[in-house]
Amino acid sequence: MFYGEYEHTIDRKGRLIIPAKFREALKAHHAKSLFLTRGLDGCLFVFPESEWRQAESRFRQIPFTKGEGRKFNRLFFSGATEVSVDQLGRLLIPKTLKEFAQIKQEVIVVGVSSRMEVWSREKWHAFYESSRQGFEELAERVMLE
Repeated sequence: MFYGEYEHTIDRKGRLIIPAKFREALKAHHAKSLFLTRGLDGCLFVFPESEWRQAESRFRQIPFTKGEGRKFNRLFFSGATEVSVDQLGRLLIPKTLKEFAQIKQEVIVVGVSSRMEVWSREKWHAFYESSRQGFEELAERVMLE
């Protein structure tokens, strides 16, 4: 559904224009709302509602009697917010999530199949540079499972 990497900026009101290709994918899948939350590695995750519901169902399976499960669910869900896309293809990123991801103005929006990720430009480039050299070894380890 979401593929590619796009450079964008956040406007003064904290709004992000969703890349046109991603808006087309949302429209094709009849996605009415999006869920925005803290992601991993310092980015934000953006899920269409159907994907959010699937993730939510999986995370509900984590036993609340386990401390790490409680901690993960608290951090993941307490940062979550349902957002709508306006007529110009923008969504509002709450201040707390911008602070979490250290987003100022320039961002990279990355498509990761079923979700989008929003990164501060600096964090994305640091992540990419530190990860790209080991891509082949990573593929071998991940594909074995």
